[in-house]
Amino acid sequence: LKLQFLYLIGTRCASAFGLRRPCARGWVRALSMSGDSGDPHAWLEEVEGEKQLAWVKDQSTECVKSVGEPKETETYTRIKSILDSKEKIPHSYRIGDDDASPYYNFWQDATHVQGIWRRTTLESFKSADTEWHTVLDLDKLPPPTTGTAKTWVWHGSTLLDEGPSRAQWDRALIKLSPGGSDADICREFCLKTEEFVAPDAAEQGFALTDPAKTRISYRSRNETLVGTDFGGDKSTLTDSGYPRVVKSWKRGTPITDAVTVFECQQADISASMYCYHDRGFVHEFQLRSITFYTSEYFHRSLTADGVAGTTADAETTPFRKVPIPEDAELGTFADLALVTLRTDLKDPKGKDGTTFLAGAMISLPMDELMEGNWSNAFALFSPTPARSLSSTSETRDYVILKVLEDVKTVLEFYKYDPATRSWMKQDGAGESVAVGDDIDVSSHCRNSECDNTLWLTRDGYLTPTTLEMGTAEDCCGATTRVKSKPAMFNADGLCVEQQFATSADGTRIPYFIIRRKDIAYDGTNAVLLDAYGGFEIAMLPGYSAGVGAGWLEKGGVKVIANIRGGGEYGPKWHQAALKEHRYKCYEDVEAIAQALIDSKLTCKEKLACIGGSNGGLLVGNLITRPISSTLFGAAVCQVPLLDMKRYSQLLAGASWMGEYGDPSKPEEWAYLRRHSPYHILRHDILGKDEEGAPEPVTAPRKDWKCPKSLFVTSTRDDRVHPAHARKMVACLQQEAGDHVDVVQYWENTEGGHGGAADNSQRAYMWALTYNFLAQVLAVGK
Repeated sequence: LKLQFLYLIGTRCASAFGLRRPCARGWVRALSMSGDSGDPHAWLEEVEGEKQLAWVKDQSTECVKSVGEPKETETYTRIKSILDSKEKIPHSYRIGDDDASPYYNFWQDATHVQGIWRRTTLESFKSADTEWHTVLDLDKLPPPTTGTAKTWVWHGSTLLDEGPSRAQWDRALIKLSPGGSDADICREFCLKTEEFVAPDAAEQGFALTDPAKTRISYRSRNETLVGTDFGGDKSTLTDSGYPRVVKSWKRGTPITDAVTVFECQQADISASMYCYHDRGFVHEFQLRSITFYTSEYFHRSLTADGVAGTTADAETTPFRKVPIPEDAELGTFADLALVTLRTDLKDPKGKDGTTFLAGAMISLPMDELMEGNWSNAFALFSPTPARSLSSTSETRDYVILKVLEDVKTVLEFYKYDPATRSWMKQDGAGESVAVGDDIDVSSHCRNSECDNTLWLTRDGYLTPTTLEMGTAEDCCGATTRVKSKPAMFNADGLCVEQQFATSADGTRIPYFIIRRKDIAYDGTNAVLLDAYGGFEIAMLPGYSAGVGAGWLEKGGVKVIANIRGGGEYGPKWHQAALKEHRYKCYEDVEAIAQALIDSKLTCKEKLACIGGSNGGLLVGNLITRPISSTLFGAAVCQVPLLDMKRYSQLLAGASWMGEYGDPSKPEEWAYLRRHSPYHILRHDILGKDEEGAPEPVTAPRKDWKCPKSLFVTSTRDDRVHPAHARKMVACLQQEAGDHVDVVQYWENTEGGHGGAADNSQRAYMWALTYNFLAQVLAVGK
């Protein structure tokens, strides 16, 4: 499955069936520690206290009063109509192995606010007027009773796969989140009756009804593997808030009777265990995620009969540690291991004199890998300075590589021959897409090994999305267009170009500009610079009608920066801005901003930056650093990290120390301090005394001026604590005095880390954002 996300902190896929996904401790906790004793704003760390929520309400009310009620603006109406449009492409995937099996889709619009899970036939899906049958209607479910949550948010489904000879595709585990938090509930659902399977019914369904950071998957029809907050006292969670304990839970038994089958250490990120069928083979893994980028895998090969007849706790086949580097990621294809490297691997056994480079994807027989024998290892992908592996997709016989060449996509197809256990690269692959466009492929079926049919999706910054059906057998050379999205904003006269800026250390940094073809280079254009720069996540082209309607149609220019810390050039591009090198990604943005100003595309007063989550940390640094704060006239900081002294103690923060560093270690706090916006603001700029500092700050930066800023977060964000944004705004408003001109704060009481739980909330948040930018940058004036 392809993971799609908007500003997610560091979501990475450990394998197709084991997800290393950041989650948090119980988000509603009132912190037992109050933070730095010298921090006057630490009280805002209590998420749902009466006093805190009153502060939030006052701030949000004042923000809307100042910017204007979004619902009364054309921007809101346009964005809401786009999000609710029935002309959106309903991306659908088949559940079942025969051609008559239905295609399922999750859909939200003005009628189905929280959404419906629905199905249709392929024939109907291909028609202009698809007939859909509703399987599950979230709007009709009783509402949650958790904190400020009023609605359920769809968190997806996990299917029961019993293997080629047994699979009925009749059961799923449905996950629903109260208000959009990472914490969710899980209930078993029957695809035949289209009803939840009640625990007290004859079929004794699986159900976890208390919201928690849960990982659960089927091992067999009557057994699940589950990691959660067993008992609700957090004793089975790691310091990062992930499951520390995995248990075998049998059908018809209470969760309290589940048997522990795997544990990791308290300081690890998480423990997980998963079992799956793969082209006639059965793999079972235990995964110990030590840090965000290091793991230990333990593997055992089983049979379909063995999994169906023996539970995990009774299985006698031992797990064996997989001998790969701790920072490598592992998947499988049939009886092959697929190893993706994050650092160079020199001279593995059987490959003397060979170095597999960081970013390479290596295939070798699983049984040989378990013996440490790399003699038959084959590099499906080898990186170059300009080429990196973005993602992979699979069908029955093929692996498809999505390769980036200077942030432009190329697809490569490899066919597997099980008789020789070898791969053959297919002719016809390698055509690159145009600048500013992108292409993706994925199996049309939730069971990717059923055939070689693919969905192929094309889009771009100015190119509306099309969905085509093709086959890996001809490298998607001949495809059939199934759906196409009409243009949802006026792109006439617009163009996309790619440029490169030179960063402070001489590194070339790519960025895209979306602008009018006849734009005047006179320094008067309003430009919005968007960047992320973390967790090896690449900022790739995609069609965003909201950007078009909310910004481009108003005359704004959009810039997307592919800075270090991201994944545009593979692991080394990411590692160049890790920990003590974090400043590199900020220098990259400064170089791009300066290039935009030097070219007279814009000027400081007309240039704004925007970023969310890790990108919010980026924006926090841009508005406080000596250089960048003089380059931007405005900023939008969304669901940000800002207090890097406290981040590892707030919600899921401990899981990101592999990215940022550990503030409890003096040697790491020394560099973390240099990119902690909250500390830069309070102590370096404003000259406030700093607890633990060797001496008081005596030379505040009196000439600093804060760009006009909007901070946006969510009460229901249980990944990045809303106190980061709360405390920063409180400091700016209460302590910064004349340093601040405009600082606004808006907090949604639902929405989770994405900031919004439904289309109305999403339209409201983005209309508020674009209207704020239009005001402070005087768009069109």
